[in-house]
Amino acid sequence: MAIEDTSVSSGGAETVLWKGHSSQWVHFWYYLFCVVLAVGIAVAGVFTAGAALVGLVVPVAMWGVRWWMTKTTEYELTTQRFKTRSGILNRKLDELELFRVRDYGMDQPLMLRIFGLGNITMMTSDASSPTVALRAIADVEAVREKLRSAVQTERDRRRVRALDMVDGDGREHDHGALD
Repeated sequence: MAIEDTSVSSGGAETVLWKGHSSQWVHFWYYLFCVVLAVGIAVAGVFTAGAALVGLVVPVAMWGVRWWMTKTTEYELTTQRFKTRSGILNRKLDELELFRVRDYGMDQPLMLRIFGLGNITMMTSDASSPTVALRAIADVEAVREKLRSAVQTERDRRRVRALDMVDGDGREHDHGALD
């Protein structure tokens, strides 16, 4: 449960701290599958006098749609919100108020780490987006630091604190943000 102070001043204009999108490396195995499928179709084309080559449309289309979906998903971290814009034909905007971020984590699997990429996962108190993931983003440590700083600044500006309670069994229960 979040209690907001309605008398919070705007605290200045909202400014963009970071903008980016996922790297195409996040789909390495998918793209590899498309290549293997295309090679299989090309080999089949040899045995079918070229008739099977029409099937190359499938892996090329699969590759193209996935590439475009990744390219059109944009992340934006501002001083007050985290925004995700996505969609190819129909666009969608998801916004997360930073004071609702309860926790965040960063991981760098070997495959991504080789290319200087990583993932950030945010756990939130937002009912529509309890978990928000940024996959395969560049300079992940700097982005995580900007996120950490922005979350703390926004909590301070709104005078909001998270309250975690532990029951008699030692289990933690999140009771949202309190003033």
